[in-house]
Amino acid sequence: MRSMLFVPGDSPRKFEKASEGKADALIIDLEDSVVTEKKEEARGLTLTMLKGRPGQHQLYVRVNALDTGMTLADLAAVMPGRPDGIVLPKSQGGDDVRQVATWLEALEATAGIAIGTTRIVCVATETASSIFGLGSYKNCSPRLAGLMWGAEDLSASLGATEKASGGVFHSPYRLARDLCLMAAAAAEVAPIDTVYTDIDNLTGLEQETRAARRDGFSAKALIHPKHVDVVNAAFAPTEAERSWAEKVIAAFASNPNSGTLRLDGQMIDKPHLRAAKKILGQP
Repeated sequence: MRSMLFVPGDSPRKFEKASEGKADALIIDLEDSVVTEKKEEARGLTLTMLKGRPGQHQLYVRVNALDTGMTLADLAAVMPGRPDGIVLPKSQGGDDVRQVATWLEALEATAGIAIGTTRIVCVATETASSIFGLGSYKNCSPRLAGLMWGAEDLSASLGATEKASGGVFHSPYRLARDLCLMAAAAAEVAPIDTVYTDIDNLTGLEQETRAARRDGFSAKALIHPKHVDVVNAAFAPTEAERSWAEKVIAAFASNPNSGTLRLDGQMIDKPHLRAAKKILGQP
């Protein structure tokens, strides 16, 4: 999964448009994009969208944060639509995942869904306190599928006046980004890069996405359909990377009992093999 496109939960029109694109996943949003007065209506519309499933996209639902008191009602409303996963905003750590997982188990049973199949992606850096919980995601739940870092709400939590300049995040946000990446790697789940908010700057989007892929992120969250193709292309392996990966895998296949090998004048070992398989999307 490379691209996860947010769609307002109260807009079937935008959902239909997004469904015509090539995003790997659509995140139907019940949180920031829906005003309080329309939350209940958005739940019903979201259920209809889920049941319609117009394409092959994975469908996630971003519920409201646990501290709003609305999370369980959101889940109860949308789970009959069998979403592939839930996005939990403003997550503080593994305990939040366990709480949502407990609710999901009961709701899956009620809806006739196989227990444990609904995944959870956490937006894990939206408050100052959440940074200190990043190490608690490891082994918190087999449902956990990814950790996404977010800058917009973190800015408000910090009381910052500016997140970035010249297209480069300031140090608090780079810290949150990097720690989220490491937390995801430690928990063996997908690290997901934050949204790009300069909608018409596709060059900047491509540069930010390539930097994310370079550092180890495997997907990016998006807020506009025209970002999808740019992000998907940026996450695709280059011909040089694909050629290297194929040679590494072939070398180890020919020498299954070797821990290290010489390839093109360089020493390679099992971490190189894992990297090669990741490039080619192999388990």
